[in-house]
Amino acid sequence: MSERVIAPKNRGFLFLDSHPAGCARLVHDMGQAVPAGQPVRGDGERPVALVIGSSAGYGLAATVAGLARVGIRGIGVCFEKAPSHRRTGTAGWYRTAATAELARQHGSDMVFLNGDAFGDPMKEQVAAVLTERFGGRLDHLVYSVAAPRRTDPASGATYTSVLKPIGAANTTKTLVFDEHGAPDVKDVTTQPAEGHDIEQTVAVMGGADWERWITFLADRELLADGFSTVALSYIGSPLTAAIYRQGTIGAAKAHLEATARQLNERLAKLVGGRAATSVNGAAVTQSSTAIPGIALYTSLLRSVLGASMVPPVAQLIELWDQLTGARPLTLDEEGRIRLDTWELADTVQAAVAERWRSATTDTVANLADLDWFTGEVHRLYGFDVPGIDYTAPVATDIPWPTAAN
Repeated sequence: MSERVIAPKNRGFLFLDSHPAGCARLVHDMGQAVPAGQPVRGDGERPVALVIGSSAGYGLAATVAGLARVGIRGIGVCFEKAPSHRRTGTAGWYRTAATAELARQHGSDMVFLNGDAFGDPMKEQVAAVLTERFGGRLDHLVYSVAAPRRTDPASGATYTSVLKPIGAANTTKTLVFDEHGAPDVKDVTTQPAEGHDIEQTVAVMGGADWERWITFLADRELLADGFSTVALSYIGSPLTAAIYRQGTIGAAKAHLEATARQLNERLAKLVGGRAATSVNGAAVTQSSTAIPGIALYTSLLRSVLGASMVPPVAQLIELWDQLTGARPLTLDEEGRIRLDTWELADTVQAAVAERWRSATTDTVANLADLDWFTGEVHRLYGFDVPGIDYTAPVATDIPWPTAAN
């Protein structure tokens, strides 16, 4: 087994290597932060769950919280790269190995599948595992997929998503760091969507694939009575609305919410089930760091809230409690589960907006929690994790977890 010392090497917010021990420790610490819940099934069986996008961000939090809080068993689907002779595996590769170990510690039968969640071959593979391993019954499906492109299995067309405003160009503040790690607040202008930009983004990030998953599994009679499904989403602050909620990604989120309403009606008739979107709060993720303005916004938000900022795993505890009936399912007027109220409180947004207006390269260090933000970015790749000796060699060729018989 190859071992080497791994140091962080990055281009902006993108790191070239990941640290296996750091990724494993993060998953362990997430699991430790989840208090055990009460049994949720009267027959004593653990609920069967499918988490699509299980290796990163809120999908990882959903998997960890589901294991530690609810005792789920089932399947996690993600798309990660294996270690090679030149590079480590992706952070999600190592996080998945650690999540499989967490499942074993909780006595949960979890199978992790690596591949394209948009393609029908993955759907066939999931259906086979559900049939052969879990009695042909799925209780919950959590959909948490963020991707730059998608190939439609039906048409063969490939769509590419874009981050653009709609109607007019948008100029916003954004936070970057130079090669020495010094912060720089600058204005960045993004040109508006044109041509098929909106249609393409909706095709990738909207509800089409989520609906295809439900249809695929329903046609094979794999949905249990009372089946529930939720797609994870985000609304965000008025400060980022032009590039996010009112932009091309926002159009995709609106499509996702419309899909939820349609699926909810369909599932209620089919299996007495339900579908909803879960609007989560801000977090530093590999996807969010690519959005102009989000780095500055989350840094300012953390400076306002401090330790009161709710981490993803804590939000997903609340989501699982609502999905399993441990707490009442609470929906807003649009039929969405809202886990972002702590972020969008008027007093919080007013304080962040005041700091946003004052933020410049010279002032940002006093207004934003830059140490927290840069630490969060490092931890996405397993670096800057307490308790890890980064001067020690570490094994990099960690195998993909194999399901026990």
